[in-house]
Amino acid sequence: MTRTKSVSADPSFEHLAESLGVAAQYELEGEVRKVPLSTRKAMLAAMGIASKDDLPGGIKMSPPKMVVPDGARCYLPSVLETSPVWGIAAQVYELNSARNWGIGDLEDIRSLCDIAAEAGADFIGLSPLHALFLAEPERCSPYSPSNRSFLNPIYLALDKLPGFDASLADYAHLSDLRARDFVDYTSVTEVKLVALRTLWSRWTNNADEPAPYSQAAFAEFKRDGGDALYGHCLFETLSFEMVKGGHGSGWLDWPQDYRDRNSPAVKAFEEGHAEELDFFLWLQWLMNVQLAELASHAETVGLRLGLYFDFAVGEVPDGSSTWATPDLVLADLRIGAPPDFFSETGQDWGLVPLSPEALREQEMRPYRDLLERTMRYAGALRLDHAMGIWQLFVMPQGASPKEGGYLRYQFEDMVRVIADLSTETRTVMIGEDLGNVPDGFRPAMDETDILGYRVLYFDADPDSFDPAALTQKALACLSTHDLPPVIGWWANSDIRFGEDQGLYDAAKVASMLEDREKRKRSLLDAAGVPATEADPTDTTLSEEVVVELHRLLARSASSLAAVRLADLSGEERSSNIPGTSTEYPNWRARLRLPLEDLPRFALMTKITAAMQAERPKA
Repeated sequence: MTRTKSVSADPSFEHLAESLGVAAQYELEGEVRKVPLSTRKAMLAAMGIASKDDLPGGIKMSPPKMVVPDGARCYLPSVLETSPVWGIAAQVYELNSARNWGIGDLEDIRSLCDIAAEAGADFIGLSPLHALFLAEPERCSPYSPSNRSFLNPIYLALDKLPGFDASLADYAHLSDLRARDFVDYTSVTEVKLVALRTLWSRWTNNADEPAPYSQAAFAEFKRDGGDALYGHCLFETLSFEMVKGGHGSGWLDWPQDYRDRNSPAVKAFEEGHAEELDFFLWLQWLMNVQLAELASHAETVGLRLGLYFDFAVGEVPDGSSTWATPDLVLADLRIGAPPDFFSETGQDWGLVPLSPEALREQEMRPYRDLLERTMRYAGALRLDHAMGIWQLFVMPQGASPKEGGYLRYQFEDMVRVIADLSTETRTVMIGEDLGNVPDGFRPAMDETDILGYRVLYFDADPDSFDPAALTQKALACLSTHDLPPVIGWWANSDIRFGEDQGLYDAAKVASMLEDREKRKRSLLDAAGVPATEADPTDTTLSEEVVVELHRLLARSASSLAAVRLADLSGEERSSNIPGTSTEYPNWRARLRLPLEDLPRFALMTKITAAMQAERPKA
């Protein structure tokens, strides 16, 4: 447990706090906000430090600075120097096909690669594939991972695994799962795991399975994965056992004897469940095999950037990462966002931050390993909340965001790791630089060739908007997973939902609707759509205007442009509504349009034709 000592607000404390990246104040929307002394004390206590005497040897007694190290440059392919490119962004779970098991899978992505390549695209953007909680499938947010280093086996394409046959599928039940508007995570996980256990039994009894699914390849994967892989899979094994016993899937709800990975109880469990542990190691291996094949296929069909992955900003406090490597995180803090125009109370994302001191003491190896495991199959990687490589807004556990403050990291070290790995793996880096972006951060990104992230919904300044003036070193899109597709956004569906749920009062709703109307008008003007063809006060949007808004996106100066699959398929439902949990079925909505029908869907063909006309392949 972390130590807590009393500290008075004196000059020595202020110097200590600043030296460890605990800022006394921050600026937001032109306002300087002071961080409560109690919060800064709690931040230091979470680091196990209350005075200079607690400092490890070699600590830099000077505040972290945003300094770009010499020669730190991320990989940029030559294609981005000669012509802009575009791709399709999808939530993996939302994919609807005649062959999947009620949730999108890696074979569906393979099909989407074929469709995208035929339409002239150059990448497929995917929601995070991070490991969640197989023992509690309803914990389904891809941005609240148990462990970012490992993968979610729910996305395995079972019909492509060795030993699969039709006897494994209860086709009447699968027909029901496929017909649902929302992913039934509990049922999907149950039927997939039953089939996977049968496949596991068949595979272990077949010593002659050829590569890439050979037993020798599995043994090599386990050796290369080391203690980190083993720790995650031990957690998964124990998590299932705990849920069976009436406990939660996360370790904070387990009996005390099992909360420490190195306890005698865990050691005894490990010895008695070796085969079950091997099963979960096998699931991780299968995901790596199928992802490697998928990345190769994307390149083969002509997607020049291949797969574009999304990397969450943190991990939940009770997952496998914090259980297996507790010293790497500050367990008593939570990551979020300060109060602003979009959220008057601020946001608590329920994620724990990495420990700056642990990273420094281990010479950034944990951060490098974390990124490397994600980059190995990526042509591009998006860092969610990229400002986290410099500072994270945190609050003590149980405190409100209004009491939060910023914790700073050694920017120079973080950027060096990112640039080196990007170059080694030939991965384009994209930083989601939305929200409270500190002065100097975007220039530093530009200097290191980390591309920015431009959202036209946000950039459509009511006074003046010219997409040709957007940053060239950026990925542009109409919207993100936290906003409705363009049809739903135009209908103000998110605002009206928030109003119905009591999330916004009448004054807030009026202000948001006024702002939305101005942004609509700005987009229409920039796209050259006459007032006779679209009215910002109208909540309906014609197919022709949807196409013109995408043509506007294609004409932006940004070197990359991403089109949402939800927009291509005419969807209007949101993937996620921030600030909700049970009020809205977040991360569950399945596309109504099956993948098989997508290439012939009129809106899809019109939008992709516009994208291809404005951003033709050289």
